Amino acid sequence: MNHTQTDAVTGAFGYSGKYIAQRLLAKTHNVITLTNSLHRSNPFGANVQAHPFNFDQPNELRHALEGVSVLYNTYWVRFNHSLFTHAAAVNNTLTLFKAAKDAGVKRIVHVSITNPSEDSPLEYFRGKAKLEKALEALGLSYAILRPTVLFGKEDILINNIAWALRRLPVFGVFGDGQYRLQPIYVDDLAELAVEQGENKQNVVINAIGPETFTYKGLAKKIGEIIGKSRPIIPVPPFAGYAVGVLIGKLVGDVMITREEIDGLMADLLYVNSPPVGKTKLTDWASKHANSLGQKYACELARRKNRDSGYGS
Repeated sequence: MNHTQTDAVTGAFGYSGKYIAQRLLAKTHNVITLTNSLHRSNPFGANVQAHPFNFDQPNELRHALEGVSVLYNTYWVRFNHSLFTHAAAVNNTLTLFKAAKDAGVKRIVHVSITNPSEDSPLEYFRGKAKLEKALEALGLSYAILRPTVLFGKEDILINNIAWALRRLPVFGVFGDGQYRLQPIYVDDLAELAVEQGENKQNVVINAIGPETFTYKGLAKKIGEIIGKSRPIIPVPPFAGYAVGVLIGKLVGDVMITREEIDGLMADLLYVNSPPVGKTKLTDWASKHANSLGQKYACELARRKNRDSGYGS
């Protein structure tokens, strides 16, 4: 691959897509992005040209992808809302995959989730499994990356755990809190994605970080790092969800969903695989202890306001 190669990254003005674009530009690749946020601040200036997703105009989407060698797909939604749904995200991604094939894209690097299953009672994991199956049948070279939880400057989950620890006298965990997570640093995921973009083999990789935490242990460790150690108490899942809904109303967001609680408690954010990320969450959090959790990270605000910089 040479410096004239053009790659496409979904959501390069957002979270993980931004880090992938940064690494591609560092390799002197030409980069375009597909986005719903055409008017959002472009951190790359003229180096990254933005195109609308145009899911409802497949020919326009195909045209935008013509000349692209590798498509890096991070597009997804975290929960169902009046403005977006998992079902729509699945259909949109299928449209994206077909447009990529029709445009002559050579390889797709797709970000999925650990433990997807078409038989899952959880729509998030079921939708991810459907997309993996469709990509495998598409006839293009592919790499499927399965992260659990991402952390980094623009993170939501880790930041909002710290936010709650700074403001509440106790921190509740659903049930016994012994279900596990393996967070990966967002730039480690980006590095892996770009590495896989340069390969040709069809692969599925569990993209996990070097540390494994129980949810209870994660909350305890974050509290220690930011200097806000709190009693970590077990609460019934329905009660924890109710508190999350109340806090969500206060901050204008969806803080937690029933499906996210069920997925956590089913240990779906844990796999028995060697880590591929090298950055420890504990090291990263220690470096950012003074800022972590100072401001609530609002998912809905980021999706509704498509003009401000992501996470601002």
